[in-house]
Amino acid sequence: MNTTIIYGKVDQILNRYGNKKSALIAVLQEVQKEYHYLPQEVLSYIGDKMGISRARIFGVATFYENFSLEPKGKYVIKICDGTACHVKKSIPILNALRKELGLNENKRTTDDMMFTVETVSCLGACGLAPVITINDKVYPKMTPEAAIRLVKEIREANRLED
Repeated sequence: MNTTIIYGKVDQILNRYGNKKSALIAVLQEVQKEYHYLPQEVLSYIGDKMGISRARIFGVATFYENFSLEPKGKYVIKICDGTACHVKKSIPILNALRKELGLNENKRTTDDMMFTVETVSCLGACGLAPVITINDKVYPKMTPEAAIRLVKEIREANRLED
């Protein structure tokens, strides 16, 4: 992944929070929103600008599950594998998406950086099981076929934008 880092954007984020050390998590959230992950060189840059050690920043970035040090796709698909979703067959949805996108347990992001597929312990929508989210939009009572349709719709919509 060759992410172009635009430090002006990082500076804008830092300026919004006045480089306050207490705003580190908010800064990391915004940086991740911008790049879809936390690039190593940006973490070092933030540390220098905020006067926080790289070890401390790395510790925060790795402690919270929501942060990623690995590049993610434009569309992050989270498949719930909590008890209710698992019982209602969330794993066949995961397997269908992996097959459709050419992914596996170790490769979670497509080569074109369009999709990342992850499993999560719970999405808090047990009554709608099985559930997936795509960029935090909830899709209830999902089936493998419906999940594949969503991916194809997203691909088509992105083709039309190009």
